[in-house]
Amino acid sequence: MKKKKVIIIGAGIAGLATAIRLQAQGYAVTVYEANSYPGGKLSAFSKQGYRFDKGPSLFTMPHFIEELFELANKPIKDYFQYIKKEVVCNYFYEDGTTFSAVANKEQFAKNASKTFNVDAQTVRNYLERSKVKYDLTASLFLEKSLHKTSTYLNTDTLKALFNVNSLDINTTLADHNTKVFKDERLAQFYNRFATYNGSSPYQTPGIMSMIPHLEQHFGTYFPKGGMHQITLSMFELAKDIGVIFQFDKKVDKIVIQNKKAVGIQNRNATVFADVIVSNSDIVPTYRQLLKDQKAPEKILQQPRSSSALIFYWGITKAFHQLDLHNIFFSKDYKTEFEYIFNKKNVCNDPTVYINITSKDEPSDAPNSCENWFTMVNVPSNTGQDWDEIINRTRQNIIKKLSRLLGEDISNLIAFEDILDPRSIESNTQSYQGALYGASSNNKYAAFLRHPNYKSNIKNLYFCGGSVHPGGGIPLCLLSGKIVSQLIENDSK
Repeated sequence: MKKKKVIIIGAGIAGLATAIRLQAQGYAVTVYEANSYPGGKLSAFSKQGYRFDKGPSLFTMPHFIEELFELANKPIKDYFQYIKKEVVCNYFYEDGTTFSAVANKEQFAKNASKTFNVDAQTVRNYLERSKVKYDLTASLFLEKSLHKTSTYLNTDTLKALFNVNSLDINTTLADHNTKVFKDERLAQFYNRFATYNGSSPYQTPGIMSMIPHLEQHFGTYFPKGGMHQITLSMFELAKDIGVIFQFDKKVDKIVIQNKKAVGIQNRNATVFADVIVSNSDIVPTYRQLLKDQKAPEKILQQPRSSSALIFYWGITKAFHQLDLHNIFFSKDYKTEFEYIFNKKNVCNDPTVYINITSKDEPSDAPNSCENWFTMVNVPSNTGQDWDEIINRTRQNIIKKLSRLLGEDISNLIAFEDILDPRSIESNTQSYQGALYGASSNNKYAAFLRHPNYKSNIKNLYFCGGSVHPGGGIPLCLLSGKIVSQLIENDSK
């Protein structure tokens, strides 16, 4: 029997996952990518002896990657290896407090009890409640389409509805954390998990307190070769099982005939297929690829998630108090999020996130040097004066880090490259440079995300961080799983 043809637009992490799944299911898959490389935000670059992962810097829930290799019947060890981190992240507070968040839950609770004004059992209870929220909602909100009636006709949904009061949907994450933890430093620690989906802890609902469970229970890992190795391993796997890639091939239009997606246009040439999957951000998908189709304006006009301003710094010294992941907290955390989401001012005391892969991969920097992925959360791009923001923020970051590390780092920066919301948007087609599509700053956000299919156009599907279930590596991988299931079910 002749294989059905699938065209995937975009070789981001979700596009790669979808391609692997559909090829393993017996489809003939071709991926069109406007860039010359796969991975989208999950890419890398090297300059002057320093190697940097360009985008996501935290790897958790590796079983979603493992599942792809199992489906393709290929041994993952031939493509991809990783190690579990004993220390998840180091935290630095303005009052001089430092805290190493260890992976072991019991030890974490004991250490938190010593560092913060909290009983260890309170921490254990918080983590257990985080697990309960995840277990109640994962199969409904993360692993299936929210827009199919069949999703709601099962015992998992009934169980979630029966326990809805325990999900903290009607309070904000910040209010929930402040109620549980009297020490504002520990509340701030748990508030920062809102940034995992580009939201504000002062607006996103308390159900987001499930996110710490993903880090604490499943653990965090370092891929050998850096985060970019996730992209490279999936890319090699896809090629080995027969997926065809067309790089430097920008798609201009999705061809719709008689309410069916039948192909794409690329430089005035039409390529036909039985199924079309867009891994492009949902806004440019409608504005550019589906111009002649009615757009769901309410969905497309949702507020965007946060973006990022990243300084890639080659540092000519090794700082022994820093590990792979490090966070330097802002004194006024709430003001920082008002800046990000209300665009009121430039934050003078940003929370700084530093990832140093050369701690685990010494070849990522010259001898006795380190490669600092130095990131702060910023608003999406709506026309701000980014050059002025970059200059001011750079000064503020250097001042902050020099103060907390006890050494002037300005003279230690031997190399610098910068990524801001403008370049994120131009490089990845992410609307306004938002990292996670729409923000999750209200309790209905999950239902307001665009579905993984188009109800009034057959054979057209969507994956990636701007659609259900959301942004970040695990959710992008799950979007590929949802899309492959939808296509398989619809073909029957």
